[in-house]
Amino acid sequence: MALLDHPTLNLRNLPRTLAARVPHKVLRDRWNRLRFGPSAPLSDECIFVSPLDVRHIYLARRNSAASTFKRRHSGLVIGGDWDQSRSPLPETRATRAIYDRFVRGMSWAETGVLDYHLAIISEKGISEGARTLQEVLARYEALDRVYEEALRTGRLRPRYELPAHFRREHGGIFFHIARDGEPLRSGGGRHRFAIARILGLASVPAQLGVIHPDAVRDGHLERLRSPG
Repeated sequence: MALLDHPTLNLRNLPRTLAARVPHKVLRDRWNRLRFGPSAPLSDECIFVSPLDVRHIYLARRNSAASTFKRRHSGLVIGGDWDQSRSPLPETRATRAIYDRFVRGMSWAETGVLDYHLAIISEKGISEGARTLQEVLARYEALDRVYEEALRTGRLRPRYELPAHFRREHGGIFFHIARDGEPLRSGGGRHRFAIARILGLASVPAQLGVIHPDAVRDGHLERLRSPG
């Protein structure tokens, strides 16, 4: 792919490029390389996580060192005790819906997720990008295809293999990395993560979030870069 053909440089993607803070991330990558050398963390880079080994979510707190970290913060190396703010991996609405759909064999309507989104659309006009029942259904039908492919192949595809690829693993299942190398779940990709756990996949591609400098210095990032 020629440089000017890269999705982040396409004029049609300019709003998305700016929203994802890609120019900031390019500078962040250069600063990380100065600090940590050739193996420095990259913003939006792909790491590999064993879904069945994930035990905690990152718990952002107001007025503390545990800030709210979003995809735009991907690749930030932050010291301190933010990574100690964690909570046991919970059962979520997405987890229950995926279980009901693919283990219990319920329809998406029977899981309750359609009514959930329609109620939000009725109140706010939009729910997670969908404005109509048809758009909500299309989203969940896409998850049917993700599940069927993962069941058949034993893997989830990294973002660069998908038609909507934007930048590295941007948009993937999202994890922050604690000082001891433990991946902490933090929003983003919750349905795909639930599918991976139900299928017992050995590892899944994920988007790097914020990482503790100890995890970089102690080689945990290098370990997570390997699909295992």
